[in-house]
Amino acid sequence: MKSLVINKDDLKHNIKVIKKIAQMDIPNDNGKSYKIIGVVKGNGYGLGLVEYSKFLIDNGIETLAVATVEEALLLRNEGIKEDILMLSATSIEEDLKALIDNNIILTIGSKEDVKSILNLYDKSKKIRAHIKIDTGFARYGFLYTDIKTIVDSIKKLKDISIEGIYSHFSLAYYKNDKWTIEQFNRLVNVLEVLKLNDINIETIHMCNSPAFLNYPEMHLNCARIGSAFLGRVDSQNNVGLKKIGKLKTNITEIKTLPKGFNVGYLNTFKTKRETKVAIIQVGYMDRI
Repeated sequence: MKSLVINKDDLKHNIKVIKKIAQMDIPNDNGKSYKIIGVVKGNGYGLGLVEYSKFLIDNGIETLAVATVEEALLLRNEGIKEDILMLSATSIEEDLKALIDNNIILTIGSKEDVKSILNLYDKSKKIRAHIKIDTGFARYGFLYTDIKTIVDSIKKLKDISIEGIYSHFSLAYYKNDKWTIEQFNRLVNVLEVLKLNDINIETIHMCNSPAFLNYPEMHLNCARIGSAFLGRVDSQNNVGLKKIGKLKTNITEIKTLPKGFNVGYLNTFKTKRETKVAIIQVGYMDRI
């Protein structure tokens, strides 16, 4: 029997640590509180999408983020009314209609997205969205260099509620990383050009969990937190996060192997001496 055992007190502790770092109780110069978006993609990082989402909400996380249409609709069908950001951009009108009908905040990252959304525009329904900028990850978003397209697209969406703009780091696991700094500066440059074109978007976010911990100067006014809540984040900044769970399973077989015996697919390990090994059942196949 396999089971993932979660310590809810440790999860609650991690949420409090992140909120304290974000200073969520201290309004900024505009009287706005810092926003944390709780990322619950991948079945809530394996914790169960609905149960985990409700736990975050009960502990003060008022906006969630998902990666698929199915995740978004499941949360709505389970009665979750809080804001949900769809992280994956799409120009498939059937998917867009389902998201709009369920008041999901869209991600817009291409001219095709813009065209599809305008085709579905109906004054009777409010469409909410964040603009995604690709600063060097190559996954969703307007290329940061294509400023004219970004500006023109946002202006075309004048009847759409553009509530946020964001990008995503590809390598924020190490402090003072030149590439991470370059990505951040690319987003800042886009924001400056938008302001010159009288486009001011309220919510700006770029930090994922490792960036949030390693680069406090890049917090902006919002962050997307996923793995840090679980205490499972690669960061050089030890802030007291706790590992919240453990996997329990059974040993199905024990055997003693001779020296020089290959173990596993691709012969990934070879015994250096006579070695006792245990086989456990976890995941979709047996692992040694």
